[in-house]
Amino acid sequence: MGSVRRSRYPTTGLNRAASAVLSRQERAELTMSLNSPTLVNEENSQEPKRNSECLGSVELQTPSSFQDHPLQQLQLASQEVLEKAKKSGRSKCPRCSSSRMFYCYTCFVPVETVPSKEIPTVKLPLKIDIIKHPNETDGKSTAVHAKLLAPDDVTIYKYPCIPEYEEKRHEIALIFPGPNSVSVKDIAFHLQKYAKKGTCANNNDCSREPFLKQAKLEPKEEDLNECIATNGNEGARLKKIIFIDSTWNQTNKIITDERLQGLLQIELKTRKTCFWRHQKGKPDTYLSTIEAIYYFLVDYHQEILKENYKGQYDNLLFFFSFMYTLIKNAKCCAGKE
Repeated sequence: MGSVRRSRYPTTGLNRAASAVLSRQERAELTMSLNSPTLVNEENSQEPKRNSECLGSVELQTPSSFQDHPLQQLQLASQEVLEKAKKSGRSKCPRCSSSRMFYCYTCFVPVETVPSKEIPTVKLPLKIDIIKHPNETDGKSTAVHAKLLAPDDVTIYKYPCIPEYEEKRHEIALIFPGPNSVSVKDIAFHLQKYAKKGTCANNNDCSREPFLKQAKLEPKEEDLNECIATNGNEGARLKKIIFIDSTWNQTNKIITDERLQGLLQIELKTRKTCFWRHQKGKPDTYLSTIEAIYYFLVDYHQEILKENYKGQYDNLLFFFSFMYTLIKNAKCCAGKE
């Protein structure tokens, strides 16, 4: 049984699990909110049971702010194992012996109080490479969730140690918004053009630079149908998708790397993030890495594989949804909701 590591900031009013997964700055902000004169005065004028309600378990809590919980409809495996781990506090990583909550973000394994057999495994329709910025804090990144839950299909690289993608660029795409990015539904059409370019790779007319500067085109319906008919299984065209794990301000160093030039870029549909570490000054449509992976796969399943989505990838948000609720509860208690 692990014990909670002492923080240099007091965590009055925060349950141990929420304290463990929040950064020092976040714990300080919540504690300041809890101890603010405004909140104290409000609590003195209200029923005394508010604080005990806020500090209850995730399972029993139903604060009004959660009525529109955007993750409630997910078809998730039982999170009882996380409930138990939350109550027991931090535990050791079975590999490096570091004290962690739920999982070790450096070894990509659950801690001792979270048996691997009780963690769901998700099978993905393609491989995923995650390129992590070296300055991205390991403990704050959600990229590890993908590796924990889809270990056979996800690989995490720390930049600049990344693979060469040039020879396979006709079957690889990069999630990144930009002037030449295309929607998920148009992947097959555009990858077909990349494959054709690859057949004349030694021809000067097929150099990368002009290809990158082509205008953004929306394929016609008849072109898409012809592409599907010619290539048979449309979903088989894309074999790997790349995600960049960093803040928006840090992406330029990675996206301009020559090893990523010439790859088809995909832009996701606009969706609101549920991430509790929202980037200051950025819109709430900036997704966390695990959210971006999840939403891409849902769109890919429907738009490319042409199959009804029945929650096949929901468990990718197994840790994320639990931590979201946990931290929402802590913020509710701190008067920040």
